[in-house]
Amino acid sequence: MAGKFTASATQLRPDPRYKDLVVAKFINCIMYDGKKATATRVVYGAFDLIQNKLDKDKPENLPKTAFEVFQLALDNVRPNVEVRSKRIGGANYQVPMQLNKRRQQSLTFRWVIGSAREEKGKPIATRLAKELWDAAMNTGKAVTTKENTHRMAEANRAFAHFAR
Repeated sequence: MAGKFTASATQLRPDPRYKDLVVAKFINCIMYDGKKATATRVVYGAFDLIQNKLDKDKPENLPKTAFEVFQLALDNVRPNVEVRSKRIGGANYQVPMQLNKRRQQSLTFRWVIGSAREEKGKPIATRLAKELWDAAMNTGKAVTTKENTHRMAEANRAFAHFAR
């Protein structure tokens, strides 16, 4: 039965350190092969690296904690629209569509985690910390992906009337 949602949203428990459901969901998205302890260690390791950088540099325009940097990074990467291919009258159009909150969150997680995994040569916690830091500063691969998506939607705005 494809297309059915599971009860994961109702069964999800907050993460142990920050007591936040978004961090718990992010840990689940990082997880490979059911190794949740490893995924938790990776995410908290990335948060520790971000906190060390915050304590050392003390930038004035950024939040004071790693958790707030994480939230800012997700806000900077979160898309509002995407383009979907739609076949109308024998032609395929790229139609811009508004996104619901669930889809926005899943794309945000996918882009941040994917760009952290693309980079090779360093531990994943280091790469994840770097990507979250870059996203909080409004730079990095995940933010570029969001901007490209918005640019495509803007370019195809003429076909917005095909959206349902």
